[in-house]
Amino acid sequence: MKKIIFCAFLLFGRNFLLFSQVKISFFTGKIAALKSPSEHLFLAGDFNGWNPADKAWELVKNEKGNYVINKDLPAGIVHFKVTRGSWSTVECDVAGKAINNRNLKITADTTIKLDIEAWQDNFGVPEKKHTATARVHVISENFEIPQLGRQRRVWIYLPAGYEADKKKYPVIYMHDGQNLFDDYTSSYGEWGIDELMDKIPARQESIIVGIDHGGGYRITEYDPYNSKYGEGRGDDYVQFLIKELKPYIDGHYRTQTDAAHTTIAGSSMGGLISMYAALKYPGVFGNAGVFSPAFWIAPQIYDQAQQATINKMSRFYFVCGDAESASMVADMQKMANLLKSRGVKPENAPVTIIKGASHNEKQWNGDWPGFYKWLMEF
Repeated sequence: MKKIIFCAFLLFGRNFLLFSQVKISFFTGKIAALKSPSEHLFLAGDFNGWNPADKAWELVKNEKGNYVINKDLPAGIVHFKVTRGSWSTVECDVAGKAINNRNLKITADTTIKLDIEAWQDNFGVPEKKHTATARVHVISENFEIPQLGRQRRVWIYLPAGYEADKKKYPVIYMHDGQNLFDDYTSSYGEWGIDELMDKIPARQESIIVGIDHGGGYRITEYDPYNSKYGEGRGDDYVQFLIKELKPYIDGHYRTQTDAAHTTIAGSSMGGLISMYAALKYPGVFGNAGVFSPAFWIAPQIYDQAQQATINKMSRFYFVCGDAESASMVADMQKMANLLKSRGVKPENAPVTIIKGASHNEKQWNGDWPGFYKWLMEF
């Protein structure tokens, strides 16, 4: 009996630590001058979808002149920055260069002092250069998305030997096109997909199609379910890929059109929508690259996986860093285990955890070679 009680205590204690909330007090210390005393300060991070003007995360000025916000957060790791209401007014270093996300490991009630060296809008816009290689082209700056009533830029990467041979190629469809090939168009740095693909042996080359995200529409376009951020339009976006973009690509380029040679891939919200697309439309997307997926924002994705008719030939590659958030690793492993319980072979749902890696394009650049090697092993 004592052993049973002790084991129950251990289990309860573990769950209590996992799900308990701790009190965090953020306050400003030394901060760069504001342009107006009426300006507002906000925290933007993985706890609020990186919204730079989230009223729920506004710091309020107290009688001592400090800006303060008190929050209850679960134990774990969070990443954030301070803004004055937009990404153009985000904090930066004293030279005007972007700083890394602030990382906070939460284990107990604590107070966090925020010193801010400078604001981005006090400097000229940093000069950016085009870095896309010669194999990258823009198909259209205004590709129609009738399902959403919007337009979007679409990119394509063609293998080096494309013009010289008559070979048909596999295709990988990727989200957040701004951040895939060109530093000039990226917000937080590029994946460098073109430079990585330029090193691929000719017998393993693929066509890569990148679709720009919709800015303020990004979260709802990549989320198939309704949430606090708005009506989920993810299925409309995937319908665009299936009914408009893929037929265009297959009609204008030499592609292998079957599901086994059609992959969908992306990171964060892009990882979520890639997972959804491969689950719901396995006859179109036979493979999914699920990088640092934002499953936390849409827990319904687990029900989708549980209820979906799983194609035993479908393949899913999961990868994330162990320093991304409190739940990232567990969420990703939960999905992989669910798929395996539904009959997906372990080699078709591998999980890769990168020690010390955070949530950014630099990490995903490093993740790409392992993913692509796995993808070509079918």
